[in-house]
Amino acid sequence: MKTSITTLVPGTLLSTAGASLPMDAQAQTTEWQQTPSSDANNFYRSNRLNMQKVTFKNQFHMNVTGNLYLPKDIKSTERRPAIIVGHPMGAVKEQSATLYAQKLAEQGFITLAIDLSFWGESEGSPRNAVLPDMYAEDFSAAVDFLGTSQFADRERIGVLGICGSGGFAISAAKIDPRMKAIATVSMYDMGGFSRHLYGKSQSMAQRKQILADAAAQRYTEFTGGETIYTGGTPHQIDDNSHPIAKEFYDFYRTPRGQFTPEGSSAELTTHPTLSSNVKFMNFYPFNDIESISPRPLLFISGEHAHSIEFSQEAYALAAEPKELYLVKNAGHVDLYDRTGLIPFAKLTDFFNKNL
Repeated sequence: MKTSITTLVPGTLLSTAGASLPMDAQAQTTEWQQTPSSDANNFYRSNRLNMQKVTFKNQFHMNVTGNLYLPKDIKSTERRPAIIVGHPMGAVKEQSATLYAQKLAEQGFITLAIDLSFWGESEGSPRNAVLPDMYAEDFSAAVDFLGTSQFADRERIGVLGICGSGGFAISAAKIDPRMKAIATVSMYDMGGFSRHLYGKSQSMAQRKQILADAAAQRYTEFTGGETIYTGGTPHQIDDNSHPIAKEFYDFYRTPRGQFTPEGSSAELTTHPTLSSNVKFMNFYPFNDIESISPRPLLFISGEHAHSIEFSQEAYALAAEPKELYLVKNAGHVDLYDRTGLIPFAKLTDFFNKNL
């Protein structure tokens, strides 16, 4: 089956979250000049940990793959608190998630960075498909795995979701009380974003056109036509590109964070399929978020992040205990891999107190 990526329409650009972004969206991003990412360390490798590649089944008998990190000083009879780490939407575990997993494992936790279904080394066809309920299920499957292992304390399992995985982790935690503490970093509500774009700038007519295009594409694919991909990070930028496009490009399209999983191609990385991406329209992770209480929630965002509205909304809707923690001089992608800005101490304290 052939594949292609949708072309841009006038006045829009492609965002990493998988939808068209009006050129005037989030104008405040132009007022803050992002500092050079000299402290970026996405491909960090710790010599203080043992890493195991693990694969386990989710409830739908699909293989989920992750990197399991164990502190070298762990004893064979010891059970420690564990943290599941989810990657940004459209990314894979090697982008941001394994960095966080290693840094937290160095603090004594057992950590597991997973590939969501349809992405990276986890199972799922077609590749790059969108299915938010399945993404949430993968977090619960990771709890299944850790909670039946010989090294994790099943009563002390937490989750950390980066970017889109923040919403997926919240969605999972609402129906899985085994997740005892939930943290998000640079969270995207992929449902709210797909319906409204930033600042609720997308009209109902525009939303309906997206749905119509995706529905028409289903006929094409059902009859053996080419797969169309949408959204994702642009492959080229110039001086006139939107600041958000430049921000994502600097991570996903440069050696800073570029990573192509086996079996994929650089042309398809970060791009979800057009026909499946509309499933985010039915995704409402913040509905009933207050039901997570009394389990604690920590929302971390850069003070200049274009995505800050999602963390602010979740915080406003959540019940206590909850905290919104803003990182000074940080944007959205800064908190993917800039170790000088990422508040690892805050995350360590949060999970130490609550697991």
